[in-house]
Amino acid sequence: MKVLNRRSWALLLLLGLAPFALQAGQAAAMAGHLTFYKDVLPVLQRHCQVCHRPGEIAPMPFVTYEQTKPWTQAIRQAVQSRQMPPWFADPAIGHFANDPSLTPQQIQTICDWVDQGAKPGDPSDAPPPRHWAAGWRIPQPDRILEMPRPVPLPAEGDVEYTYEIVPTGFTKDTWVRMSEIRPSARDHVHHAVVYVRPPSSHWLRHAPIGVPFTASTLKEPQDRRDAMWTDSEVLLVYAPGSAPDRWSTDRAKYIPPGSDLVFQMHYTTNGHAASDQTSIGLIFAKTPPKERVLTLQLTNDKFVIPPGVDNYRVEVHGTLPNDATLLSFFPHMHLRGKRFEYNIVHRDGTVEPLLRVNYNFYWQLSYKLATPRSLKAGTELQAVAWFDNSRNNPHNPDPESSVTWGDQTYDEMMVGFFDVAVPANMDKWQYFKRRAATPRLAQ
Repeated sequence: MKVLNRRSWALLLLLGLAPFALQAGQAAAMAGHLTFYKDVLPVLQRHCQVCHRPGEIAPMPFVTYEQTKPWTQAIRQAVQSRQMPPWFADPAIGHFANDPSLTPQQIQTICDWVDQGAKPGDPSDAPPPRHWAAGWRIPQPDRILEMPRPVPLPAEGDVEYTYEIVPTGFTKDTWVRMSEIRPSARDHVHHAVVYVRPPSSHWLRHAPIGVPFTASTLKEPQDRRDAMWTDSEVLLVYAPGSAPDRWSTDRAKYIPPGSDLVFQMHYTTNGHAASDQTSIGLIFAKTPPKERVLTLQLTNDKFVIPPGVDNYRVEVHGTLPNDATLLSFFPHMHLRGKRFEYNIVHRDGTVEPLLRVNYNFYWQLSYKLATPRSLKAGTELQAVAWFDNSRNNPHNPDPESSVTWGDQTYDEMMVGFFDVAVPANMDKWQYFKRRAATPRLAQ
């Protein structure tokens, strides 16, 4: 195929004979006219600024030209290698509404802009700035609930799971359409789970309200045993890189009147003492939804990973007790996590993959289906995880040790969270009433 030079392309463009697939950005690149304000800033706004703006997880903002210019070579390398924006799903399996990946054309635009000298261009070409609620990735919350007391964190050593119970004060049925967990000491938070504890629940009933506690500080033996395991509904899970919940207008999570929120915090140390006072922001549904969102999980806590093994496989199965609409996935492992997948196992034994990710402990993402999947009662779900306990894993705390389930990052976990939608009048306990005896999903 003959390669056209810039002059030939310009002639074809004038004659209207250039290939229809030629994008405006590509044409600008060939003419050497790519600029920050016109060509690059729209890409940054849509795909990058959710993290790359003041106060967010990224270490540098990309809101203005002056902020972006010093990082142009790093940006070029990161987008060309597809390290950024972070996304770890196998592109051959499933389609996801929150996939931030850049298109090949967008990657080429950024690379060409850098190669052409990263010119700013005319500020009047800039798109309107994106509006962000200060301190939030969701719009300004209707209600913010914060742990009443900060948790002091040491510079070194293990920190036992820490809990804080926060009364909501809600006096009526409350439907939450969006929510976001915001740690104040993000670099110390391995994960956080906020549970809904309704007034009828006996979970942690002897625990103090509004002050931090751990299982070992509780006086009642039953409370100490029950601290780590509950059938309470999950409002939201947070881990590094995870996204807030944003449900469609006809779906929401439910908080009964008189409920408490139980913050379960897993802290890690990093050589610097700190304190954390995590909060959760809630945006309420304007009208009662048609469907209620439940967070369920497939969990295997009975594994033993031998030392030195680089591809150890762990799996778990469960069947849906009733019909549901599958919405999203959130896999969770620790530092030896390598891959994770969710599948449907059909009656004939064939396996249909739903999601496969190359797991990254430092970017624990959720994966929201572009088209929610209706599943019938009795559908068998499978979660499979692979662990790398070898010396080839640069994050491995100790390749000479056998590894079992445990709370700390040098232990391991295998949890496949997933969200489903059910009728609005069905709670989790009603959902788990089975029509026939079948293997159970973890609640």
